[in-house]
Amino acid sequence: MKRLNILFVCTGNTCRSPMAEAILKSKKEGWGVQSAGVYAADGSPASEQAVQVLKEHDLIHEHISQGITPSLIDWSDKIFTMTSSHKQALLSRFPSALDKLWTIKEFVNGSEEDVMDPYGGSVDDYRYTYQELEELIDRLVEKLSGEAGE
Repeated sequence: MKRLNILFVCTGNTCRSPMAEAILKSKKEGWGVQSAGVYAADGSPASEQAVQVLKEHDLIHEHISQGITPSLIDWSDKIFTMTSSHKQALLSRFPSALDKLWTIKEFVNGSEEDVMDPYGGSVDDYRYTYQELEELIDRLVEKLSGEAGE
C-alpha cells in the first residue's frame, strides 16, 4: 500500500489549509500531509483564531506558512484547494498538476462551492469553517482509503 502525500492549498496558508492539514493528520497517520498558500508569505504562524479553534478540538499544530513551490507540487499525490480560484491559479502555474488537483468539495461530493474563508472574521467564523472542513475531510479519508485499497 502506497503512502499518500496530500497538499491542502488556500490563499495565505494561515487559516483554512493549516486547519485542514491538522484535521487530516489527526485522522490518518502514515499519510504525508502539508499545506501551502497561493499567495502566502513564508514564515507566518497560523492565525490566532485558527490556533484557538484547533486547540478547542485538542489539535496542536505548530504551523509556519509556505508558498506553493514546484517541489511541493511534485511531492503531492493529491492537491486539494479551498476554492475554484485557487485551483485555477495553480493550474495556470503548474499545468502538469491537472490530474492530481481538485477543490476539496469537487473531489468529495462534486460541488462547485468554495470553503468559506474565515480570515478577518470572528472566532465563530473559524469554528464554522473548522466544522465544514472536518466533515469534508471525513469523507475525503473514506474516498482516499478506498482508492488506496485500505
